[in-house]
Amino acid sequence: MMKTKRGRSLLDRVGRFRRFWSVVGSIGVALAFAAMAVVMILLLLDAVVAAQIPASQAPSASEALGIPGVNPIIPVGYGIIALVVGIVLHELAHGVLARSQNIGVKSLGILWFVVPVGAFVEQDDEEMNRAPRRQRRRVAAAGVLANFVLAVAFFVALSAVLSGSIAPNANGAAIAEVVAGSPAANASLVPGDIITAVNGTPTPDNTALLNALSAGTPGEQVNITYYDPSSSTTVTRPIVLGERGAFESGDPTHAHEGFLGVAPLFFTPAQLKSNLVNPFAGSNGPLIGATDWIVLPLAGVEPVAGPTESFFHLTGPLAGLGSGSFWILANILYWLAWMNFLLGLSNALPLIPLDGGLLFRDFVAGLASRLKPAWNAARLDQFSGSATVASSILVVLLIVWQFVAPHL
Repeated sequence: MMKTKRGRSLLDRVGRFRRFWSVVGSIGVALAFAAMAVVMILLLLDAVVAAQIPASQAPSASEALGIPGVNPIIPVGYGIIALVVGIVLHELAHGVLARSQNIGVKSLGILWFVVPVGAFVEQDDEEMNRAPRRQRRRVAAAGVLANFVLAVAFFVALSAVLSGSIAPNANGAAIAEVVAGSPAANASLVPGDIITAVNGTPTPDNTALLNALSAGTPGEQVNITYYDPSSSTTVTRPIVLGERGAFESGDPTHAHEGFLGVAPLFFTPAQLKSNLVNPFAGSNGPLIGATDWIVLPLAGVEPVAGPTESFFHLTGPLAGLGSGSFWILANILYWLAWMNFLLGLSNALPLIPLDGGLLFRDFVAGLASRLKPAWNAARLDQFSGSATVASSILVVLLIVWQFVAPHL
């Protein structure tokens, strides 16, 4: 642990606008409780799903930790940058709100040998405990609010960067994977190609591609038109379909169907750009669009990495950065938004010692003081502490259940 008193004067200067920060803190409290309700509902829904899925679909234990390099979804480089930024600004927000509420800050510091790094703002515990509950809640909710504000800011920055800087190479179904030894592989189709037509029939999306291929039979020759990013040209190539059963061991009723051997990305290039720029304007509604934006890493899109970069070409002023630098910038912005959103949600959990645990404890104490006016401070503290321990146990059990239930 490295502690310093330097920086406290900066917190004092920023926190001197007391009325402004009090309003901001109150907004943060409302937002934190809303996030707490959402994340608890999600955990309960996950618990129901976990009891219904087979063991083969159970998540791994590493997916429970939002640590870059440990969690298979979060890349090391981008994840560490985003996590450090999110944690440091989260803690600074606590410090600013504490000073705005006349609660002292003893020191600021960094925790080494915490993966990837930890940070803290040490508040004066005595002053924190003496402060009215409303002020304590504002300080506790400050970190959650900061992470959500950062998530929105980086999301807007990513949207602005991508909206006028990338364009799909072609209108079609994007190839994410090619089955080894399949007709597609033998014809030199690779991830990053975009299939635009089958036998002259346009395939503007995945449904059109699958419909065009489903009518094929083993041994039938089909003409596949696709955009090849390596040559920046559109190519039409005759390919003889194979038999699905020779490559897949799935449903035997489909074993004798024609088989090309490509797996399209779940978004077309045009749909992927639209989702990254404005997920709330998707054809399936804002909720589905926002969910798709969040789960992009589950589909191997970070938001754009590897072969996925081949689906687009750069345009506009930022094209001068070059493909490599541009996509590094885009991915940094995406992960900054993604990780801050994750930090905001996770810290809202009613779990000791997270911010949500402190908020929940004060909420229970305030509710009990109105329902039980005869209770003294010690009794209220004991009751709220026990309630927070109970909520913490419930959260831990719900998280563990997701990994255990499929194996029961």
